[in-house]
Amino acid sequence: MYLRPLDPVTDGPELHAIFGDDDCCMWLPGPATPDIETTITKLRDWYGGFADTSWVACETPDGPALGVIAFYNTGRDADIWEAACMIHPAARGQSYAARGLAAAMEDLFTKTTARRIFADIDPDNHASQKTFEKLGFTREGILRGEWETHIGIRDSVIYGLLRTDPRPDIPGKPELLGRD
Repeated sequence: MYLRPLDPVTDGPELHAIFGDDDCCMWLPGPATPDIETTITKLRDWYGGFADTSWVACETPDGPALGVIAFYNTGRDADIWEAACMIHPAARGQSYAARGLAAAMEDLFTKTTARRIFADIDPDNHASQKTFEKLGFTREGILRGEWETHIGIRDSVIYGLLRTDPRPDIPGKPELLGRD
């Protein structure tokens, strides 16, 4: 497994398999995108300002995008980052999310002054909750009625990890390509 920098235009057609799928987008703020161009626009909007912390998971360095691993700063505090990941259904069950997040977290903590990473997860997204627990994140609480989404008003389960928190060793972490 490898992580390479996300390129919305190049990776958009492959990532549309995720962002264009209703089941994959169940827990997102909006519904699945209707076409590749809309997926590319969404990728640019979401990750455009965070090119150094947005990755594509792939099996070979130049292989197809199997998912997205990203960290973005929400603007409230320069040292607090939010984690995001989406993996293609056909690639699930191989720990791509946990392995990719573990490698990208190490990179983020090494190259920035980040003191905290958090994940905002829908209460019904049990797979995502398990992934973040596996990485050593602490379930910190529930924000009730936090999001108005395409499936209605939803709560948020917040998971957090501090730079100083112990992190389990995740075997098989991917190589990060294309950035110093």
